Amino acid sequence: MKIAIYSQYYPEKSFDAFHHLLQILSQEKAEVFIEKEFLTQFKMLKNETVKPFTALDKSFNLLISIGGDGTILRAITYLKDLDIPIVGINTGRLGFLSTIQTNDIEAAIKNILNKNYKISERSLLSIETLPENNKIKETNFALNEIAISRKNTTSMITVDTKLNNEYLTSYWSDGLIVSTPTGSTGYSLSCGGPVITPDTNSFVLTPIAPHNLSARPLVIPDSTEIELKVDGREEQHLVSLDSRIATLNNNTIIRIKKAPFTIKMLELVEESFLDTLRKKLLWGEDKRN
Repeated sequence: MKIAIYSQYYPEKSFDAFHHLLQILSQEKAEVFIEKEFLTQFKMLKNETVKPFTALDKSFNLLISIGGDGTILRAITYLKDLDIPIVGINTGRLGFLSTIQTNDIEAAIKNILNKNYKISERSLLSIETLPENNKIKETNFALNEIAISRKNTTSMITVDTKLNNEYLTSYWSDGLIVSTPTGSTGYSLSCGGPVITPDTNSFVLTPIAPHNLSARPLVIPDSTEIELKVDGREEQHLVSLDSRIATLNNNTIIRIKKAPFTIKMLELVEESFLDTLRKKLLWGEDKRN
């Protein structure tokens, strides 16, 4: 099996998980490739079977992310439309996407190598702007959300919003989040958005601190094409694709729709989204239930 490993930060917990993972993969005779920048952190590593990678192709069978959910969001930029499954070892905090705990690495990897797993296909958002922005164009998709927000000001912005070319409203707020079902437990949730199961064919529009108090999160079909245009006191605003940020001029036309490919999240057989939801959000922990 040809396996790629990715991480972006290097606390002791990630370091230990990385070495434990390498030992297991070596025992299982897997062909291991490690993201080049991450590999440079381990100059003492003298394992000839470990090779660096700067890009992936369809010959890879799996991408393993070591870190938190933010690390997985970075890792998917390597996957694009290659149909390579991804799984995360959680050395971060919450871990909605990185579901393998550090004390379960060996059992999880053996299950994966024995094909004892399931695949959850996650929809993504794609974005294009008029005029084009080169920084966005390089990786124009997001697994969690695309967010529009103010820049260099404490004043609110106005986000004119159309759905399938029909005017919806102008959000007077700090910004607007367009979230996938996967991202519904992230930024959107913290702004009052609903939790949506990953297999739901929907997106969510969630305003960020809206001044018009009647503005509420809106669930829409994922076949909807969304058009946004920002106005405000400053001449520019921010757009973020998961954790990647770019600056746009006001009056730039932003078009968001469902991406033409999915990300394949690898899940162990005993895992489920509802189980993860209960554990991470501590549902049912109130002893009065």
